[in-house]
Amino acid sequence: MSFNPLKEKGMKLEDQIRTWHEIAGKPLNKTMTNCYTRARQLLLNSIETGARNFKHMFSQFCKDTEAKKLIADIRRIEDMQQTTVNWLTPSDQSVLETTLAYEQTAVDLTAGIAQNEPDSYVKQAFDFCLLEDFDHLYRYSQWAYIMHNVKPSDITQCQTDIVVGRPTQQQHNVNSMRIRKPYDRKKTAIQTKVNIRTILALEHQTQNFYSEHGMYYGNGVLRETYAEICDVEEEHVTMYGSLIDSKESLYEKLLLQEFTEVCAYYSCMEDEKDESVRKIWERFLLFELEHLQAAAKLFEKHEKRDAQEVIGDKVIVTASICSQKDYTRALLKEQLGKRLDTKKGYTNINNLPPKWDSYYIQDHVALEGAPTETVIRIMGPSYGRDIVEGSERLIYKEPDLVSMGLQQLAQAANTVGVEDYCEMQSRCPRYDLF
Repeated sequence: MSFNPLKEKGMKLEDQIRTWHEIAGKPLNKTMTNCYTRARQLLLNSIETGARNFKHMFSQFCKDTEAKKLIADIRRIEDMQQTTVNWLTPSDQSVLETTLAYEQTAVDLTAGIAQNEPDSYVKQAFDFCLLEDFDHLYRYSQWAYIMHNVKPSDITQCQTDIVVGRPTQQQHNVNSMRIRKPYDRKKTAIQTKVNIRTILALEHQTQNFYSEHGMYYGNGVLRETYAEICDVEEEHVTMYGSLIDSKESLYEKLLLQEFTEVCAYYSCMEDEKDESVRKIWERFLLFELEHLQAAAKLFEKHEKRDAQEVIGDKVIVTASICSQKDYTRALLKEQLGKRLDTKKGYTNINNLPPKWDSYYIQDHVALEGAPTETVIRIMGPSYGRDIVEGSERLIYKEPDLVSMGLQQLAQAANTVGVEDYCEMQSRCPRYDLF
């Protein structure tokens, strides 16, 4: 089903106020909830958090008092929506379990969006970051087992492979190297604009979650792991944000923000199998249609342009959040050795210059070792090997993946190298022990 979101009837703003009982809602069941219902919850929480933050920024730059009042009223509703969506999180779900869910969402959503992305340059950015989030999922999986005796499959339900990706210790760059060429607001497809904003919201909220929750663990190396990966998420936010055309006006950005929210709720509603959760997505879609139409009126008033010229006349399906094993396995084979160059493009580890800018960052942050490598060193002697999940062939090739993804310079002193992975496999060849 498709429809014109500028003409579809939403719910009046005054009817969107809910009781505290409705706002707080009931949490999901950690063990019974489908992993992709959980992923949709995390995505929509990210979308709502981003929407609220954007509207605060909007009000700081907006000169129209009446527009400020309207945005304040909408922002209050969206803050209530964010509470409802966020508080679906089970109360007995640990920080690390939620972390695994965030990384699974990042991997599978990014893979899905990359495959419907019409702009090849933007797609490269999605693919590049995907292999980094893939490695984060692998590193955090070790910690979930160490700290909570939780297997990654308890959260991922075996829908996402758990194996080494582009090593996290070598994902740290001069942050300005992450800046990409922005799209042209006049020529770029609306699909691209929505795709970028969707992924950007998820990455930004993931960064927020790590910076606000990593300190809740007393284990020093785990705290450092959160700090290390949080730093990479900052780079991802920089990278995705730089793809957006800064020439878009404030009201055009507002219009695109609201349209992205509509598309996100619609996409999640279409895929949702849990009827109680689907009703929430349906209701909030009606809220967002009203917010979009209000934004469209502001855009047309201030820009003297038809909102449909910007967002079109059909709702956009971003991507179905589902298992993407084939796509990620192909990327592992093709792009593990990919790195950033200094010209807003990419190169390969075999072609990096001796004084590549990011070596400086990587050397300095890992002077005392890389915590994401330390956790693998803990797993080896303590449990026999790292925790991995996937096909037997994929796991057997783990030393090859390390060889393809690990650059020779700027390695931390505690790096778990190819020989170490071979030793773990020879010592504990079975991958289904956990």
